[in-house]
Amino acid sequence: MSLMREETLEAPEAVARGLARTADFARVAAKLRRLDPSVAVLCARGSSAHAGMFLEYLLARHVGVVPAEAMPSLASLYAARQRFKGAAFLAISQSGRSPDLLAQTELARREGAFCVAIVNDAASPLAAACDEVIDIGAGPERSVAATKTVLATLASGMALIDAWAGRTDPALARLPERLAAAARLDWSALADCLAATQRIFTLGRGPALGLAAEAALKLAETAGVVGLGFSTAEVAHGPMALAGPDFPAFAFLQNDPTLPSSRALLEGFVARGVPVFAAGPAVAGATALPTLPPDAPEPDLLGQLLCFYLAVEEATRRRGRDPDRPPALHKVTRTL
Repeated sequence: MSLMREETLEAPEAVARGLARTADFARVAAKLRRLDPSVAVLCARGSSAHAGMFLEYLLARHVGVVPAEAMPSLASLYAARQRFKGAAFLAISQSGRSPDLLAQTELARREGAFCVAIVNDAASPLAAACDEVIDIGAGPERSVAATKTVLATLASGMALIDAWAGRTDPALARLPERLAAAARLDWSALADCLAATQRIFTLGRGPALGLAAEAALKLAETAGVVGLGFSTAEVAHGPMALAGPDFPAFAFLQNDPTLPSSRALLEGFVARGVPVFAAGPAVAGATALPTLPPDAPEPDLLGQLLCFYLAVEEATRRRGRDPDRPPALHKVTRTL
């Protein structure tokens, strides 16, 4: 068994460990409520940035803050002064050791932001640079392609946002068990497609947009497949012209206000002869990938992502590649 598969299957336990840190969520959320920021800046790279994209939608929808993305090179390369007074600053990283994230976080704190690290290493430099730390509790991850840390970051981020918003989503408590059940679902139809194709659209909207971007990254770094991650709204602004019988599409779907427009877009793809694979609510003419009975739209997306990771791992091996040894990549990326 590859490390990528092994660690994906460890995700339910990792998520459970992270969600058990209820006192940490309550403490940090209380400080955020006292701060009452109008803006929350998210700072991350790679898969952590995709988790941040997911969390941006929840911050706006459930807390009511304006989410913004940090541009770490402004601190690490341009040495630009930025005004962060009164802002919440969420630094998301698995290792907590990338120099550019550290430089941006240190600048934000000096300039008046309340900084929270969401990390898998509470002893990392990034954690030390912040006012508060949320340890996602995923444990060591040896696979170059991050899987369980992404899922644990998403779960801990949701729990922090729920605590900040003063809401309790009971679906979070059920999430570890549902992730374990999702791992037993058969996504071989998607694995078959990914093993044969050279390119694919990965699509989502709302919080699922971050997962679409994450899916495209995983395809590139492991299977060597070109994945184009787009919103189901943005793909209609030109990129959809690429879709055809030899350019399939995969979509993360959730039963929320984004569903009608996403479904209509995908049905249009089907009408043009595009092979479409849909996770979540059914799309006429598309290959329906099995999912668990609906519980709550946002947590349900994590089960879809876990299944996608397993399908990509299978397709990577079938393509004659080693999912644990992506060409030219290392576990910790230290960007400047």
